[in-house]
Amino acid sequence: MPIIVAPDNYPPVLGGTDEEKRLKQLGEVRVYESEAIGEELVPRIADADVAYIMRGSSIFSRSVMQRCPKLKLISVLGAGYDHIDVQAASELGITISTTPNYATVAVAELALSLMLDVAHRISRKDHEMRTGGWAHEYASQLCGKTLGVIGTGSIGQKVMQLGRAIGMSVVAWTFHPSPERAREYRVEFASLEDLLGQSDVVSLHVQSTPETRNLIGKREFSLMKPTAILVNTARGALIDENALVEALNNGQIAGAGLDVFVNEPLPVDHPLRKMENTVLSPHNGWMVPEATYTGMVTAVDNVANFLQGHPTNVVNPK
Repeated sequence: MPIIVAPDNYPPVLGGTDEEKRLKQLGEVRVYESEAIGEELVPRIADADVAYIMRGSSIFSRSVMQRCPKLKLISVLGAGYDHIDVQAASELGITISTTPNYATVAVAELALSLMLDVAHRISRKDHEMRTGGWAHEYASQLCGKTLGVIGTGSIGQKVMQLGRAIGMSVVAWTFHPSPERAREYRVEFASLEDLLGQSDVVSLHVQSTPETRNLIGKREFSLMKPTAILVNTARGALIDENALVEALNNGQIAGAGLDVFVNEPLPVDHPLRKMENTVLSPHNGWMVPEATYTGMVTAVDNVANFLQGHPTNVVNPK
């Protein structure tokens, strides 16, 4: 029987579920209820045929995969796979499958929550109240303002829908605009420069690739309104964090709502932690029961389909 290893089931969600029982029908299952940081991953999956991955902190470098000679499938519970060296996996004959769209609603709701929190300074006012204060200060109304959505996949589309629902005008940017997509999404596509210049809120929803690394940097912040809010629920690498800190300190933008960071967990001494114009979340936009359940089902389906000879949701087809 194939050996199926879940090396990073933390926080624990797989144990005792119907999906764990399904995996046990497919092979010998081993579950580790802690993160697999760095080299800790290798001894856990050294003899695995399938790695069932729950956390983006499990880094599948070429070196790691080369030391796992039996590994044939990495089934990721998640839509992102920037923690895997895709080229190396392909060269080593390892298939990568993901769970697209499993957390679309959850992440889009978090993006909306972050922009509302920053605009209305909810977290800051809550802190003031709990420490004896009674801070009366102006907030920003989002109804009637412009929402700029960068990336129009399933999450970006849902954020556009939610933005319109609270009365915002929506403009979008994508690598592949077309009149057909504009009609389908009911949105106007703009250049990145034009979107940044006219948006009151900018929300990021593209994958982390070499092409999108530091997509928002010093030049881009200089194009934004001083009253603008930046929201990132995608990947930390999309933003030049040094440039973000400078823009927040200099008043180039008004604030930021962030669920993702270049280094995670965010270092305790990171300047973003000390800023009053940021709202920070520990990369947990996907962590709602509905998304977790959907993701687990799809990830197990991917394992079953692969073992039956017809892989699904593959990101590195031959």
